[in-house]
Amino acid sequence: MEQITYDDFARVDIRVGTIVEAALLEGARKPALRLAIDFGPEIGIRKSSAQITVHYTPQCLIGRQVAAVVNFPPRQIGKFMSQVLTLGFPAEDGSVVLFAPDRVVPNGGRLF
Repeated sequence: MEQITYDDFARVDIRVGTIVEAALLEGARKPALRLAIDFGPEIGIRKSSAQITVHYTPQCLIGRQVAAVVNFPPRQIGKFMSQVLTLGFPAEDGSVVLFAPDRVVPNGGRLF
């Protein structure tokens, strides 16, 4: 595994936000959800596409906090423009389990 410096890590801006909207992403090649995540007043609401349909429904995600990379360039996913990368870990079957704080924290907080 290649080692990086703290400065390398610090360039990746990972923030916490609260999901305020979630729905199936129409037209995706793989099942996915489109999310609107509130990162607080500094960043605002950003959109994300996430392949998390194995463990999550749109209804169970509203109000849930998640972590996301907010300083990657936007990425076109079908007809949807994803503005942030929502973070998760692979389960044994390869499905995605979301990465989130275990207590509620202010939206926009940066991971360090």
